[in-house]
Amino acid sequence: MHWLLLVLAIAAEVVGTTALKASAGFTRPGAVAVVVLGYGIAFYLLARVLLVLPLGVTYAIWSGVGVAIVTMVGWLVFGQKLDTAAWVGIGLIVAGVMVLNLLSDTTA
Repeated sequence: MHWLLLVLAIAAEVVGTTALKASAGFTRPGAVAVVVLGYGIAFYLLARVLLVLPLGVTYAIWSGVGVAIVTMVGWLVFGQKLDTAAWVGIGLIVAGVMVLNLLSDTTA
């Protein structure tokens, strides 16, 4: 169950961050509401996950996957340009999350 909560926390954080961009500097009330709700849900769910998983591992997964997904949203939705170094960096983040999940005993 904690893994599902972590996935939902990541999704809420991605929604909140995407809405932050769409809020145009907090000038669009609807987007601002989505930011507050998204981050509120994300932090609540993250706090629940931290009852089970270690802080460092949880935060590494939450932030790493969030960064990778938000970067993809920026590229696909907002037309953000990514060079080779950016793609390599995203790949390294994803690889780090996979190492934590597949090879580390700290998540067991």
